[in-house]
Amino acid sequence: MKLVIIDDDPLVTTSLKTILEMEKDFEVAAVGHSGEEACQLYQKWEPDILLMDIRMGEMTGIMAAKVILKAQPTAKILLLTTFSDDEYIHEALNLGVKGYLVKQDFPSLIPAIKAIQSGQSVFGTEITDKLIHLVNHPKKEMSPVFFDKLTQREQEVLLKIAEGKNNKEIAKELFLSEGTVRNYISLLLEKLSLRDRTQLAIYYYQEKNE
Repeated sequence: MKLVIIDDDPLVTTSLKTILEMEKDFEVAAVGHSGEEACQLYQKWEPDILLMDIRMGEMTGIMAAKVILKAQPTAKILLLTTFSDDEYIHEALNLGVKGYLVKQDFPSLIPAIKAIQSGQSVFGTEITDKLIHLVNHPKKEMSPVFFDKLTQREQEVLLKIAEGKNNKEIAKELFLSEGTVRNYISLLLEKLSLRDRTQLAIYYYQEKNE
């Protein structure tokens, strides 16, 4: 089974490669450290399964998965994360990725890969518990404003901008990287046809007061 591993931490890719290559049927064709590399390496190697971190720099694992699945809808992608973030779970399900595991769940990794290869979808125990909770306790909007154009996470970033927070502060409060925050701001500017973060703040308060 041919695998490609993507994680922005070289120590993680090295560790995963070592663990996986202990299985005689597994071959790690390549490793990469960004969403952009994920797209390039998938196209080059066409692996049976792509293991990919979610939280990376400018291009997250979710973004890379969208690009890959658009070009190759049958791609088998297993997303790995250190957090069981609600929105990421929703996005992963909507994208059609084949698996979603918390990185610390090492005992489930090899069985998950084999299950995905056999045509199953795999979500770790922690993720399954979270899904059950989300079904029974739907997430409330954090913002008093509901923007049809924006995802929940984009609304959260917009609210922080309106509160005058800088990228570093937003990243810390929302548990994102600064690169990911910059990416969300670019998406907001594009979606709302605005020029800068000042206009984003003005837009927020205008919509809030309508």
